[in-house]
Amino acid sequence: MSTRSAALAAPVLLLGAAFALSGCSFSLPGISPAGGDTSAAVDFDGVQSATVQIESVGTFVSPEEGGYEAAGRGSGFVISPDGLVVTNNHVVAGAGTLKVWLGGDTSTTLNAKVLGSSECMDLAVIQLQQGDYPYFDWREGEIETATDVYAAGYPLGDPTFTETRGIVSKASTAGETPWASIDSVIEHDARIRPGNSGGPLVDTSGHVVGVNYAGNDLYDTNLAIHRDQVLAVLDDLQQGVDHDSIGVNAEAITDDEGNGLGVWASSVVAGSAADQAGIQPGDLITRMAGVTLATDGTMADYCDVLRTQGSDAAIDVEVFRPSEGVYYDGQVNGTPLAAVQQIAQGGSTADGDYTTITDDNGIIQVEVPSTWSDVDGAPFTDETGAAWAGIIASPDVASFTSSWDTPGVSIAASHDAVPTSTVDGLLQPSIDFLNTQGCTAQGVEEYADGYHTGRYEIFDNCGGVGAKYVTLAAVADDGSYVITVNVQANTDDDLAAIDRIVGSFIAEF
Repeated sequence: MSTRSAALAAPVLLLGAAFALSGCSFSLPGISPAGGDTSAAVDFDGVQSATVQIESVGTFVSPEEGGYEAAGRGSGFVISPDGLVVTNNHVVAGAGTLKVWLGGDTSTTLNAKVLGSSECMDLAVIQLQQGDYPYFDWREGEIETATDVYAAGYPLGDPTFTETRGIVSKASTAGETPWASIDSVIEHDARIRPGNSGGPLVDTSGHVVGVNYAGNDLYDTNLAIHRDQVLAVLDDLQQGVDHDSIGVNAEAITDDEGNGLGVWASSVVAGSAADQAGIQPGDLITRMAGVTLATDGTMADYCDVLRTQGSDAAIDVEVFRPSEGVYYDGQVNGTPLAAVQQIAQGGSTADGDYTTITDDNGIIQVEVPSTWSDVDGAPFTDETGAAWAGIIASPDVASFTSSWDTPGVSIAASHDAVPTSTVDGLLQPSIDFLNTQGCTAQGVEEYADGYHTGRYEIFDNCGGVGAKYVTLAAVADDGSYVITVNVQANTDDDLAAIDRIVGSFIAEF
């Protein structure tokens, strides 16, 4: 399995965007670290002297572990005599404190602060305390296949410096992973392990060709962020300008079947755009700018939105907060998040118990309990000739559609029906039917979720078995389609499903 190569233990692999480090002191006397000729670029023999080990301590929220305080160690390397260090974002992001050791010397602990970072590039620049440091130069000229390379760093949290040898197997390939989206990375076979993240990949002259960030033991494949990609954003990062970032420790996550769930925030930078929007550690970002995230299990969709819109733009965002079982929507750099209207007021169900489904034409998307695995996504045409996308999901679709004993959901959406449809006209047939089924009507309510505007009604005690039923009709706020949603709940767990479904449905024509 492919994993990022940063930290000691599995929970720490989810480390992300850094907290503002406001309490560190940088007034220590200047130092001249041992290990080589200071204020000079290192050659191959001096690689160790300019390679650092970084320990990040902070509190994070993991999908598996929940909230926890942890320390993780990664690597980095000095790029200037005054102590600028390049590393991976996931090594330092989320840190309340940073400790740095230079050249394997654990007797001297250096303070550091984060200057700039990029969650999409998985890069960060940190500043060491005042000192006079050996540093790396960047390789000049082409980086070619079969170039001899060496991966330097401190794997597995061990303070002992290591260096492994290999060759470049691919000089440039796409780097789409669950924690980064990079146009060009170097594939090589110089073995890296957890803890090597952020360390340099160097050539035989000791010049940097890339920044190691991921490895796959199964296929003996290791990845480094290409030198050219790093240099393209380095000036911004060292000047404190974040790049393709809203301040989230971001990682795309999937369910057990590999279906994309969204981008998980294990921590959020204090004062960042994400923080100001109201995104919290432990939130799952499901959509940005109308784009469903992590559909392929990578950060590609998330980063494409940031690159298209710009990190400073007002970007629509939809978030699911598992701790509350509630959806939120709002904007990054705009209107702060607000809870999406809850209809059933059901309890929270674990995020892993849901899966994202689509109809046969890929138009409707909605999250349903994973036990509702019987799905019919066939389109249909109504009596006026309008085409509709449709999807039904239930533990047993036949039972759901013919009895009151089985929960389920039925959603239909149409672009063709927009000119002839009204919300009340779409809602009334369901209301009329439910009034014949012994249900107790709760009254029609207004509905708005930031994407749709319409009306809904809740019915209790349906069918003589106490089933609860929600019928909803709405028009997309951009006028592109009309949609109806009908959900039946037979247990308390199903009540949570109603709000999850109503909070997640969307159509794209």
